[in-house]
Amino acid sequence: MKRDVFFLEHTKISFISLGCDKNLMDSEIMLGLIEEEGYIVTPDESDADIIIVNSCGFIMDASSEAIDNILRIADYKNRKLKAIIVTGCMAQRYKDEIFKSLPEVDAVVGTGDFEKIGDVIKSVCKGKKQVSLITDNNNKLQETNSLKRKISTAGGFAYLKIAEGCDNFCTYCTIPSLRGRYRSRTMESLILETEMLAQNGVKEIIIIAQDTSLYGTDIYGKKALPELLRKISAINGIEWIRLLYCYPENITDELIDEISENPKICKYMDMPIQHSDNDILKRMGRKSTRENLETTINKIRNKMPDFCFRTTLIVGFPGETQKQFDNLADFIQKIKFDRLGVFTYSREDGTPAYKMPNQIEEKIKEERKSYILELQKNISAEKCNKFIGKTLKVIIEGKIEYEGNVFCGRSYRDCYEIDGFVFFESDEELIAGDFIFIKITSSSDYDLIGVIDYEFTE
Repeated sequence: MKRDVFFLEHTKISFISLGCDKNLMDSEIMLGLIEEEGYIVTPDESDADIIIVNSCGFIMDASSEAIDNILRIADYKNRKLKAIIVTGCMAQRYKDEIFKSLPEVDAVVGTGDFEKIGDVIKSVCKGKKQVSLITDNNNKLQETNSLKRKISTAGGFAYLKIAEGCDNFCTYCTIPSLRGRYRSRTMESLILETEMLAQNGVKEIIIIAQDTSLYGTDIYGKKALPELLRKISAINGIEWIRLLYCYPENITDELIDEISENPKICKYMDMPIQHSDNDILKRMGRKSTRENLETTINKIRNKMPDFCFRTTLIVGFPGETQKQFDNLADFIQKIKFDRLGVFTYSREDGTPAYKMPNQIEEKIKEERKSYILELQKNISAEKCNKFIGKTLKVIIEGKIEYEGNVFCGRSYRDCYEIDGFVFFESDEELIAGDFIFIKITSSSDYDLIGVIDYEFTE
């Protein structure tokens, strides 16, 4: 007992969170649970007794990043470090191999068990090795635990994960096997969490899930995202709501109307399409067609002409012919997405696409990626140029180091970390997370430059 009390009071824990924003939210909840149990969270890895690596294992590159971090921090075991705990997708995916390949690891925790991180810490503190807590990746989040999360993002925004898991079963993707089936959270828990975030100074809520537009179908029997958005927008202190990961086939007229009519919802959507050639989409296991994509995008733009679309693509999918790639390039030039990311297909063991014939050479994948990115650079520059002379509401990110009085912020067109910036000068110090109006005077390929518009009002 005395030994447990000692560790409870004195153990220092450092945290490394890798991968996507959904993983980051899991990390924030674990940090909150750790602090609640009395452990000391330290940013200094060299001073930690335990280091937790919340890993991503979606694709091989992500797993490699986690392995590199584990090997790097293993050096601390020659000094103060007592244990390394690996949580997240890599732990879930490679639970049987980690202890064999990485003997430096003392415990693994699956994606459905991260809320029991305190129990695992106690086990390794008692000297236990190769502790494994991987039960059911379909476990549901305990609603009250989300209220304990330790917000790690700065600048007045926070993520809100409205569901876990995925039911889409795309042929290239490991997420359903890592994260389980689609599980919506209750509106009540999400409202309480948002109220907590607002009380802590959060002004922008970024809605995330594997597929946000599917929210509610499993527990309410309907697509309930519009209703959730209405309730969140009624919370005092929340000024912006941003939507990520809306699958096009689940975007309803009700959702479009809600975005259009609700002034707190950014006229922005991350809509991952992955491709536009119908045969490739079918073999990917996607439910959309090029025709459906065009219809949905045009419907939104007709209602909101300045709407900002972000999407992601996969090039080099098995069997992708030059003609099919050209179809994709033609689609990009026709639709003109505001923001666009491109990934080369990653051949992941355990997925149906892994065994598909006609795998594409890496060189060709990279060439196709570069071609699309060059197309998009020109489209983005054209889009940015159209905002010259307009005044935009901007959430302040902070001051640019070594650039005098230059600050940067984000407009409704800019999601944190993945999009561009709005740059401007100010002689007075500005606070990150506050809003300011900037009149755009010039632009680059991806960013806007402007001056403070003191006379503009909403």
